[in-house]
This record gives sequence, C-alpha cells and structure tokens, in this order.
Amino acid sequence: MEEIQSQSDNYRSSSSSASSPASRVPSSNFFYLRKPGSLRQPISFEDSPEWDDTDIDVRVEEGGDSINIATTPASPSLSKLNSGSLPSPRLPEGAVIPRKIAGASVAWKDLTITIKGKRKYSDKVIKSSTGYALPGTMTVIMGPAKSGKSTLLRAIAGRLDSSSRMYGEVFVNGAKSQMPYGSYGYVERETTLIGSLTVREFLYYSALLQLPGFFCQKKSVVEDAIHAMSLGDHANKLIGGHCYMKGLPSGERRLVSIARELVMRPRILFIDEPLYHLDSVSALLMMVTLKRLASTGYTLILTIYQSSTEVFGLFDRICLLSNGNTLFFGETLACLQHFSNAGFPCPIMQSPSDHFLRAINTDFDRIIAMCKNWQDDNGDFSSVNMDTAVAIRTLEATYKSSADAAAVETMILKLTEKEGPVLKSKGKASNATRIAVLTWRSLLVVSREWKYYWLHLILYMLLTLCIGTVFSGLGHSLSSVGTRVAAIFVFVSFCSLLSIARVPALLKEIKIYSCEESNQHSSTLVFLLAQLLSSIPFLFLISISSSLVFYFLVGLEDQFSLLMYFVLNFFMTLLLNEGIMLVVATLWQDVFWSVLTLLCIHVVMMLSAGYFRIRNALPGPVWMYPMSYISFHTYSIQGLLENEYLGTSFAVGQVRTISGFQALQSVYNISPDSNSKWKNLLVLSLMAIGYRIFVFILLCLFIGRKISLRKCFKCNRDTTDHTS
Repeated sequence: MEEIQSQSDNYRSSSSSASSPASRVPSSNFFYLRKPGSLRQPISFEDSPEWDDTDIDVRVEEGGDSINIATTPASPSLSKLNSGSLPSPRLPEGAVIPRKIAGASVAWKDLTITIKGKRKYSDKVIKSSTGYALPGTMTVIMGPAKSGKSTLLRAIAGRLDSSSRMYGEVFVNGAKSQMPYGSYGYVERETTLIGSLTVREFLYYSALLQLPGFFCQKKSVVEDAIHAMSLGDHANKLIGGHCYMKGLPSGERRLVSIARELVMRPRILFIDEPLYHLDSVSALLMMVTLKRLASTGYTLILTIYQSSTEVFGLFDRICLLSNGNTLFFGETLACLQHFSNAGFPCPIMQSPSDHFLRAINTDFDRIIAMCKNWQDDNGDFSSVNMDTAVAIRTLEATYKSSADAAAVETMILKLTEKEGPVLKSKGKASNATRIAVLTWRSLLVVSREWKYYWLHLILYMLLTLCIGTVFSGLGHSLSSVGTRVAAIFVFVSFCSLLSIARVPALLKEIKIYSCEESNQHSSTLVFLLAQLLSSIPFLFLISISSSLVFYFLVGLEDQFSLLMYFVLNFFMTLLLNEGIMLVVATLWQDVFWSVLTLLCIHVVMMLSAGYFRIRNALPGPVWMYPMSYISFHTYSIQGLLENEYLGTSFAVGQVRTISGFQALQSVYNISPDSNSKWKNLLVLSLMAIGYRIFVFILLCLFIGRKISLRKCFKCNRDTTDHTS
C-alpha cells in the first residue's frame, strides 16, 4: 500500500504539473471535480469551463420498469458533455413515432467466467463483476482490448460457448431465469448482411423468419424498425450495392444489423461494439440513434472500446474493465470523480474515455519504456510515470471501498428482492414457412448476384462452346471412339472445375446461416433444404444450356431420350459437386483454403476416373480402391458413354460388325447391361444426398453444437441454482 500511495502521489503531482491547467482555472471550478450535490450537472471540456444550469431529472419508478427523463433546452454546442445536451434528431413529417416498449431490468452479481487453458477452466476472463441495467437507459461496458468486454456481454445474455464456464448470478426482472426467445436481441460485432437486398426487403425477410403469423402483419413491424433506426432515407437502397447502385455506408449497415433484431420487439438489446469500424461522425449518429431508442423503453447494454467526448456524454452508466477486473460501475459523471479521487484526474481538453483507457491499458507500459529517456520541448514525453498495474490496483481498491460500489450493491438488492413480470417466449415461424422464405430469398439473391451466378452461367457457355468447337465434326466411325471419350471426359472434368468459382457465394450463405442460427432465426435442416431448393433452378439452367451446346457441336446420338439423359446426368453431377463444395467450405470457412482443397480433390478424382488409365488397370491400393469408387467423374463419364454407345454397332470391313461396348473396351470400362447407365445415375444421386447429409452433420458440429451446449449448460446451471 505504501508503494501504491507513493506512486499515486507521484502520478497526481506529475499529472497536475504537466497537463492540468490548475494555474489557469480555479480548483473549485476544475471540470473533473463535482460540486456537492451536483451529480447530474453537466461537464464542459473547454479551456475555461463553467458550470451550466441545465438540470437533468432522472427518476426510476418503483420496480425499475420505466424511466422518465426531463431536460431543459440543450446548448447547441456539441462540446457540452451531457446526456441531455444532444437532442434526438427530429423525425421527418409523416414518420411513424416509435412505440413504447416495456423494458426489463437486468442485474448480474459476482460473475466470474473461466475458459479452458493449460489446466481445465483455469484462466479467469471475468473476475467477480457486479452491475445492472435499467429500462430506458444505456449501460456501456468499456475497457481496453482483451479486457473481457465481449465475454461479459455474452455471459449476461447467456451466450457463452462450450469452452467457457460461468459462476455467479444473472437476474432478469428480479428472477434467475433464462431469457426466452424473442425477449432479447443480440448484435454481434461483425454481422453478415445480404448485399443484393434492399434494407426493407432484408428486414421483411428477417421478420418472416422470426415471427409467426401472416405476411401482411409483419409490414408494420418492419416499418417501426426502419424508423427506430433512422433508416427511412435508405429503406429502398441495396445494402451492398449492385452494378451501378452504391451500397450503404458502414454506419447505416450497422444500423441495419441492429434493426434486424428490433423486428422481434425485444425488451433487452445487447450490442457488441456498435462503433466498430465507424468514423467519428457515424459513431455520434449511431449513439444518438441508440440513445433515442433507449428512451422508448428498451434496456440497452453495449460494449465500447473507445469514444469521443460527445459520445461519452450519452452514456447512462459505465462498467469499466481491465484484465477482467471491474474498476468502476456507476453513472457516467461519477466515473470522472472516481478517477479523480483515486489520484488520476482527467486532464483538460482530453476525452474521458481516452483518459480512462490510457490509465488502465497495460500496452502503454511498453511505450513509456521505449520513450522514458526522450524529452520534447515541453518536458517528458509521458506525464504518467506510474506502472499501469499499480494504477489498476489503486483504482480497483478505491472502487471497492467507495460509495459507488455500496450504491451498486444496494441497487442489486432492490432489483432482486422481489420478482417482476416473467419474460415470455414469443412464437416462432414454422419450419415450412422458414424453408419457403429462405428459398424465395435465395432465388431473389440469385437473380441479382450477377458476379456469382449470371457471370458463372456465361463462363459455362463459353467453356462448352470452346470444348464443342475443338471436338466438332467427329463423325460416328470406329476411329472417333477414343476422341469422343476424350471430349466427354474434358466436358465433365472442366465444367466441374469451373463450378469452384461459386465457393465465395457458398461461404457467404454459410456465414449468413451462422448468424441467423445463433439468434435462432433458422436451423440446419431448414438452411440445407432451402439452399437445395434455391440452387436446383440455377444448376438446371446451367445443365440444359451447356449440354445443348456441347451435344450438338460434338454431334452425339440424335435422340431426344438420349439428350434428356445427358442433361439429367450432368445436372446430377453439378448437384453432387456443390455438395462437395459445401463440405469443404464448412470445414475451412476460408476462400483460399477451400479453393485449394477443391482443386486437389478434383485433380485426384480425374486421375482415378479411368480415362488416363483404364479403371481395371489402375493400381489396386489407393487408386482403384477406394479412389476410383469415390470419384464422381467415374460414374458420370461411364453413364454418358453408356448412353452414347450401348445399342450401337460399328462395321469392321464388309462383313463383320462390333457393338459399341466392344468398341469401348480398349478405351474405357463400361458395363454391357442396358440399365447400367441408370445405375450410374442412381449412384450419383445417392452421393449427392450423402454429401448433403455430411454437410448437415458438420454444421451441427461446428455451429449447432455450440448453441445447444450453451443452452444445456445454462439449463444445468439454473437447475443447480434452484436446487441449492
């Protein structure tokens, strides 16, 4: 303690001499010191600050279910740091006023989260965190990188993964209960949106996936979400841009991801890093919008890394973390007083959040160590000569013994002494409705994504045109058999390779599914069935167009039934190949590694397909068993050759003739059975189904299993709490 006190005094003296304007501003008016009884007075961050007379009256009614805020007219200057000094933007004429929402109080007590380290569950990420959030307010969890902000947010929302374990209690309206579906919304730091849909379309499809009932009943919900997030001017714009249309800026895209959760009309909204990758103007607009949203009754809990002075003034309460330790929880202005009491006053003209993070971020120790001997014209490079670890211990010790910590404990007791209304689960859309909605949405995306779909179709046409012209004019003589086999092999192999270009589109679909699955908007079976139904028309269009070009340029047997089999065989090959791509994309979740893996798989399958060397002559281990039986090229090419040559004959001289089966014996192995081509088609169909089942298992393991384990863990924890 003597070391802490001495270094704290040293810090206080150096900070005052280097950065505080004590010689210019009377200490009684210094901006970071509050006058007695003036907890809710505004703070100015100007060179010569003066206390305003603007008063904010915040009254939390009995039970904490509503909040009333009354403010006097605010100063037009954005430098006035006050939660009421930034008025919400005026709604345009004719706009729908956001309806009031009955929020819910959230309280967490002694939360400790551990993760699996070298020893099982040995590393503590969060250590005995306590706090609360009230309806109509915005509670912010702030701290440097890797301080446990997102982990604490997920723990409160009940969304920890299976590698984490939580100790402590979370209360919702005074009861220890799991938040049911629809009662809360959770917005991840990085969400995947569908760029080829407009804002209104995207939110409408999200409402169809989330809410039960008829289609017409959900339009009003979508419009409410659009106006709540101030997206009225962007409602009919494409999210990601399309051809000549410009997409939404990053700030508006972030608002769309929040609006997707609002269509459910939750009572609690968790947002992880709402200012992620936003500039200062977009960040301010975002927080003003969220402040207005909170005023309608929502309970907002956010995580923020850093904020400007204006944004800082919009927060109602702050939970300050560093290395999992809670250094402060309380009202925004009280945090400034807390740092001042601990010997870390905020320098004038510096953002409070910058000052907080500067004092508790251990990364600054390296900067001080590098520059401790370097001086500029004004003296030392750094006015802080205290180790961050000592500062963290000082702030933590000061907070634990402060009136702010006692006030939090008192509020927790008040919020948990009696149970309020229980949050009820909202109904879900049926699986049949979700399949129909996802299928229709995917078809709409296919019709607009020219880069992944229509350009892909054009490339198929150009490829088959090239192959067809190279192998055109073969005739039907015995000497053309080998060349015709080569043409079919090149057609199947090269078209299968070209389909790898769809990997980015499939990865985007998987990411969208993962985002919707985490919020229970979809399921694995629904996603796979919808993806299959939406891809069938596009793959069939490619199959019939490419097959027609190749079939007539090469001059295959001129029979309609044979042509239809050729189209069906090629369609099943493409469908099977898409299943392989889904498997690889699910495993890697990366474009580069997925494409590289698929190229290797296709090359190995082509080598073992029986063209470069007859299948019966392949080496037994590996190449014949199992590679030639795993390769879909084998069944596709064999079926197409049987379709072309079984039932035909070739004249050898003037008397002798040989069958098509005999003509192919020295070139490619086929079966003499007339039904063998249908057996090959059946094998392709079974392989296509098998790969889809494999994708289902992988998605359940990588995505669904995490969600189910999280629910199971929370249910077990709730059962243990009730039992004890």
